[in-house]
Order: sequence, then structure tokens, then C-alpha cells
Amino acid sequence: MTETPFHQREAAIEDPSPLFSRLVICGQDVLLDILARHLERHPNGTRAFRHHVGSFAGLMALYQGKAHMASAHLWDGDKDIYNITYVRHILFGIPAVIIHLACRMQGFYVAKNNPKEIKSWQDLTRPDVTFINREKGSGTRVLLDEQFRRLGIDRRLVNGYEREELSHLAVASTVARGEADAALGNQKASLQVRGIDFVPLQKERYELVIKREDVDKPQLQTVIEILQSREFKAELQGLGDYDLTELGNIVAEV
Repeated sequence: MTETPFHQREAAIEDPSPLFSRLVICGQDVLLDILARHLERHPNGTRAFRHHVGSFAGLMALYQGKAHMASAHLWDGDKDIYNITYVRHILFGIPAVIIHLACRMQGFYVAKNNPKEIKSWQDLTRPDVTFINREKGSGTRVLLDEQFRRLGIDRRLVNGYEREELSHLAVASTVARGEADAALGNQKASLQVRGIDFVPLQKERYELVIKREDVDKPQLQTVIEILQSREFKAELQGLGDYDLTELGNIVAEV
């Protein structure tokens, strides 16, 4: 699919159509690009605009009426659950539906053969390890900060904690270039960058959030139909590295 020009994506965010003649989808995973393509080709579909932002920014766009759906992978370390806690509080009383997309593995990107043997959250505090972080509000950054809080790790001891990039591929590339020893991201991005290895740490739930008031609208019903279709699931299976067991299931109403 040809990428929507940046200025058109921003225009969509500023003024999403109240008539749903087009849908704004927030999130960064390639499966959302595939969803947008299926939506545009569906007999009852519509044009989709993709806004590549992290989980917090996507949910805020949904809350502010600048998007129609947003993906999230936000871990609550106290309850060991994904997304429900954050959706309830970021959408501030707006009923929402959470639809499961996939489970993905999160872990460290490290140099080939992991020469510094970086295997645990605590290893990031070692003086011989440099780190490259994700931006505040991304699901990956939330996972890191929640683990640090839960384990009592002082983030000030992490060399590079304040250095930020805006995507999995960007931090993976930083490690591949030797400009950092470790980064945190999903497994799929590690397979797209040469010269790095992946150290698995935690399975995460990647899900789609829609306002409850919008779910029954025809365009959103089409989205749900696509997510539950055999054709969409088959295309994602071809990509590999996703657990699609619950794809299309409505897992929570909050």
C-alpha cells in the first residue's frame, strides 16, 4: 500500500470525518497497515488513514476525537494485565471496547551473539552497558518503566535511559550500528535488522481500542468483520511471529 503523505495524515488527525467517510487508525505495527488495506478493498469499507504513534498518543487522539481507533500494548505491573487499566483512565469515563489483535514477544535487541551477555532487566544498570530507550508513552517504554518500578531498579543507573527513538526499528538499528549495547522492542523488528540478536523477556497483548458509541456504526462493524475473517488471519500468519489465537475477539468493555 502506498503510504499516505505526512501532511494528509496530519490533516486526518486534525479533522476526522464525523460521517466516517474515512477512518483514522493510530498505531505502529504492520498488521494495522494490512488492516487498512483490507478495509479499503472491502465492499463496505472506506479509506483509512494511518497515524504512526505510540499507545498513549493513540489513546489520547481517540479521547480527543482525532482518531476512530487506537492500538495499545500497555502493561499494568501491579495487576499483570494489558491495556484495561490505561484505557479506563485515559478515556476518562468514555465507554470503550477492546478487541484483541495479537500477542507479541518483547525483549532486548543486542549485538550478534550477545557479547555482553545482557539477559535481565538488572543488566541494564551495569556500567559497561549502554542503552537506547523508546519515547515516553510508547507501550515499550511503559513496560520498561513498570519493570523498573516493580523490581526496584533505579533508572538513573541506566547509561542511555534518556536517549530516545520513536520506533522499534530505530532502536534496533542503533544497536546494529554499535551506538548502544541494548534496546527494548518486539521480536518482529529484530528480524528486519541485520547484525543483532533478540533476547525474549515478556509476551505482550497488542489490542485495538474503539469507543463503545462507535462500535455499531457500519464502518466499525466492517473493521470487526475483517479482524474476524479467515483471509485477514491467513495473511498475518504468513508474516510469522504473531500469536493470533484470540484475533478479533472482544476481550473487554470498559
